[in-house]
Amino acid sequence: MKNNARLRKTLALSALALSLGVCGAATAQQTTLKAVTDPSFVPFEMMDQDSGKMVGFDMDILQEIADRAGFDVDLKTMDFNGIIPAVQTGNVDLAIAGITITDERQKIVDFSDPYYDSGLRILVKDGSEVKTLDDLAGKRIGTKIGSTSYDFLQQQLGDKAEITPYPGSSDMYMALMGGNVDAVFYDAPNVGYFAQTKGKGRVETVGPLYEGQQYGIALAKGSDWVEPVNQALAAMHKDGSYDEIYEKWFGKAPDAK
Repeated sequence: MKNNARLRKTLALSALALSLGVCGAATAQQTTLKAVTDPSFVPFEMMDQDSGKMVGFDMDILQEIADRAGFDVDLKTMDFNGIIPAVQTGNVDLAIAGITITDERQKIVDFSDPYYDSGLRILVKDGSEVKTLDDLAGKRIGTKIGSTSYDFLQQQLGDKAEITPYPGSSDMYMALMGGNVDAVFYDAPNVGYFAQTKGKGRVETVGPLYEGQQYGIALAKGSDWVEPVNQALAAMHKDGSYDEIYEKWFGKAPDAK
């Protein structure tokens, strides 16, 4: 009888230990969210050829948010035009891909607070006296054919400046480096990335953003993760970690208007 009692006690303790172990494992297991991005929006997201992993500004932002909000990321890539539908239908939990927050998109997905202010920006050689759009009057300005930056320059300066549209961004950057134009005016992320890479130490971005747009993280309608994501973003701004990521990819943040 004593042996049977001892056996039953041992089995009961073993079952309790197993139960506690399972509960502990379940508690420790972290939620994994399915995320999607566009693989070709430099420098926000791009494939690193050496590691085979996605890197970029958005990737650093997403990882920092995930660490703070308490979720893991299962990241996939797809063409940009499929990203919002993927979130809308619930095939993925969130998307980050330089997605502009618009009224139309907000009807079908939820957005985080804005995490990036985009727009148009001035790029000049180091030491230039040009600081704002007004300083471009009488100057030679390079921009891209068919871009919103070209239209904006025509509206704001018209005949007051020599505006030259180039077929590609590399052409206008070469024109600036070669002294054929005094400044380049184009999309802020693109000129910022050039200033931090090929043009580092020779050119700089100046002035505020013009024609601003804001990027947000898209989440499924009614997602419980909107608030944790926003809280993580707010904390990143407060402790300076957002600024560190920004400067890594784009250099100095734009001046306030």
